[in-house]
Amino acid sequence: MNRPQKKNPTVGVAIFIVVVVLLVIATVAYNAITEKHEFDAQNASATSPASAAAALAVGSSGTSANAGGTGVNSTGAAAATGASQ
Repeated sequence: MNRPQKKNPTVGVAIFIVVVVLLVIATVAYNAITEKHEFDAQNASATSPASAAAALAVGSSGTSANAGGTGVNSTGAAAATGASQ
């Protein structure tokens, strides 16, 4: 009688490696997303009063954020004053 041939273990090893790599990628992505949510939650409360105060200061004084007279506005373009010509 004919003996059945032994299966090639290469296919099983290749599938195992692919599964392990996919698990590592999924774990790294999950940790990154989780840490980003934690970071955003911690910094949301810290930046809210500061940004609210900055918006209040800029809104009440009627000046832009770059009132130092450098001749460049917040978009990086030269301001339309005589100083930047």
